[in-house]
This record gives sequence, structure tokens and C-alpha cells, in this order.
Amino acid sequence: MGFKCGIVGLPNVGKSTLFNALTNSSKAQAENFPFCTIDPNLGIVPVIDERLDSLADISNSKKKIYTTISFVDIAGLVKGASQGEGLGNKFLSHIREVDSIIHMIRCFDSDDIQNVNVDVDPIRDLEIIQTEMKLADLESIQKRLDKKNKKNFSKEQIAILETALSFINNDQKIEEIYSLFEKREIEISGLLSLKPSLYVCNVDEESIKTGNIYTKKFIEKYGDKNTIIISAEIESQINSFNNIEKKNYMEMLGIKEPGIKKLTNKGYNLLNLETFFTSGPEESRAWTIKKNSLAPSAAGKIHTDFEKGFIKVETVSYQDFVDNNGWVNSKNNGKMRLEGKEYVIKDGDVLNFRFNT
Repeated sequence: MGFKCGIVGLPNVGKSTLFNALTNSSKAQAENFPFCTIDPNLGIVPVIDERLDSLADISNSKKKIYTTISFVDIAGLVKGASQGEGLGNKFLSHIREVDSIIHMIRCFDSDDIQNVNVDVDPIRDLEIIQTEMKLADLESIQKRLDKKNKKNFSKEQIAILETALSFINNDQKIEEIYSLFEKREIEISGLLSLKPSLYVCNVDEESIKTGNIYTKKFIEKYGDKNTIIISAEIESQINSFNNIEKKNYMEMLGIKEPGIKKLTNKGYNLLNLETFFTSGPEESRAWTIKKNSLAPSAAGKIHTDFEKGFIKVETVSYQDFVDNNGWVNSKNNGKMRLEGKEYVIKDGDVLNFRFNT
């Protein structure tokens, strides 16, 4: 599995429409009234990678298995959710389970689709969600730092929680905590307001290519590194077509790639992920790992026994594997390397692990 994203936002911003489009399903209700989504919907989407297609063809594999992304459509939050407003903060607990958060931001005008606020203001809307997450974190931190619970946490975790508490109470940027502690320890804390985030500006068809006044205002404040401009409605239409129709429709609209591709690329960069491959007659498969992972750790993604009994890994770069038409010629032409425990996996490596059972 690649990673798990939670789609959050105010009611009626297009979360369920985007979820249905991304997962090519109709699991999530997409109705024109607040709190349409009552329980989180889960959709698992294959990450289509042309490199895996090539490897499967070269190895004449019986099976081809893409890595995946899981999307969770979480009910619309409102101001006061952490205090039980709307559907309450039970939905905030669902956010704790994801690797990253997709903030769905309304960046379109419409008389037909209700807005829970009097006007369209993407910055205000995001700040409402961020405030509710901080308030939920505040409650969670206070509970964990209670004397009777404190003993259950390491010194590092207590230090992180105490620092986060101070930042929230003093209205400091909580993201600055990353400069004080190891990223891995921060991730263990499970604080909502520290979850890696992508921002999806949901626009109308006219704004899909160049954005609009709302997206420009949003990007001026939050930048474009983790911001994506998407029309959930158009993504829904794209996914209703066959491949030829999709291509023609996207060309007509001037869209270079579908939303799922944009989200995948941004998500991998945000979470510092990359892909390695295994390929043979039985199957070719893509695997997702953290960048700079060592060979035994990558082996453990396949099976824990591979990591425990790791000996060596046969390694060929993707391009060398393709240029030499598979394992045999790669080895004969000196393109296959035998690497040990300290080898750092590179994106696109084609691997075959040797291990003791």
C-alpha cells in the first residue's frame, strides 16, 4: 500500500464528489445539503505506473500489481466541531488514522450549491478547519499529559506534547515544532494539526486551466508547492468516459493529467515516498517505501522474513532493466549489482532479494 489520505473540509465543498471521482465509485453520497457524509468512506485506488506496465511485458508476468492509495471521505466539519457542533468531533478521530490530509477548499461561486458561510473565502474556510484540529489536539494533549496517563509515554513524546501545548496556547505556528524534534517522533504523536497536508482548490470548469480570484488569493498565502487546482465535477465526468473519450475530453479542456495523477505526485513528494519494483514470470509488482530506505527495510515491505533473513539484493535500475530486456541480459551485460545491508534504495530500482529462511 502507498499511503492513506483523509479528505476534509467544510460541508458542501465537493469532498464526496472528489472522492467518488478519485475512487471511480458512488460510495459517498454527494448531495446538496450539509452533513451528507455521516460515516467516513474508504476507497482504495491503484497508482497507475507506466514503468510497471513495461516491466510486466518484459518479464511476461502472469500478474501485475500496482501500489495503492487509500482515500477516506470524512464528514464536513464546521466551526465548533471540537466542541460537538455539527456532527461533533467523532469525525476528527478518523483523521488521526491517515498519513496525510487533503484539505478540500471551495473556490467557486454557485447559487445551486449551498454554502455554510455567507460568501466564498478559501483562507477563512481553511482556518476554520485548522482551528478545530488545534482545539481537538489541545484536548488530546491535556488528557495525555494528565499524571495518570503521562507514565505511558516516552520522554521524547512528553516533550513534543508539552511543546505543542505551549505553541497552541500562545498562538505560535505549530509547524515550527519540526525544527525541534525528529520527524519520526512527531509522527508518532498523532497530532492532527501536524499531519502533512495537501490543499485542493475546487474550481468550476472556467477556472480549471488558470485558476480564479479565489485560488490566486489562496496561493498567495499558502504557496503552490502543496496546492492543487482541481474541478471535482470535471474529474467526475472524466471518470465516466472510456480511455479514448477521457483523452479527447481532457485535450478539449486543456487538462494535461487527471486529478489522481496530480494528487499522487504531490502526495509522494509531501510524504517523501518512492517506488521500487519486483518483476518475474509470476508477477511484476510496485512497492512504496520512504526515500533513503535501506535494503533490509525494503525487503520487509514484501515480508518480515525477508528483512530478518536478509543476505543481499540483486539490483538493476529501471532503465537498465528495460534497455537490456530483463534480468538475464542485465546480468550478462554487467548492469546487475549485488548490494548489501547498507544499500540505499533508489526510485525505480528493480530488486530480487536473497535471504535465509
